[in-house]
Amino acid sequence: MKLHTIRPNEGATTTRKRVGRGIGSGLGKTSGKGHKGQNARSGGGVRPGFEGGQLPLFRRLPKRGFSNARFKVRYATINLSDLNKFEDGAVVTPELLKEMGLVKNRLDGIKVLGNGKLEKKLTVKAHKFSSTAQRKIESHGGKIEVM
Repeated sequence: MKLHTIRPNEGATTTRKRVGRGIGSGLGKTSGKGHKGQNARSGGGVRPGFEGGQLPLFRRLPKRGFSNARFKVRYATINLSDLNKFEDGAVVTPELLKEMGLVKNRLDGIKVLGNGKLEKKLTVKAHKFSSTAQRKIESHGGKIEVM
């Protein structure tokens, strides 16, 4: 057993640290903040990585590499179980999905995922389909159209 491995017993609670309470607490007067200075002020202190005004490490190091994040394609997704709201034989389009509130924002397109059970014969127009969604729609006699 080492001192740094000792933990309080399961369920044990400790009283919270009440600063600025005067005699006996050990945290009276300056409340553990020392005398004056930036860290003693309310809202004081510096952000993580601050080096006292010296040019910080993250600015001294060169920028390297390329990030593709700006060009990433993001699809709004919809599950097959959500498509059961449409009547049998309907043509489901992205505009109709947005109008019905099933898709909040279209982003770079709509992708239909295969979660849930489809019980209707539908023609679904979307930008992408998962293989399960495609199989389930076609097994019910429906059609998919990639836009």
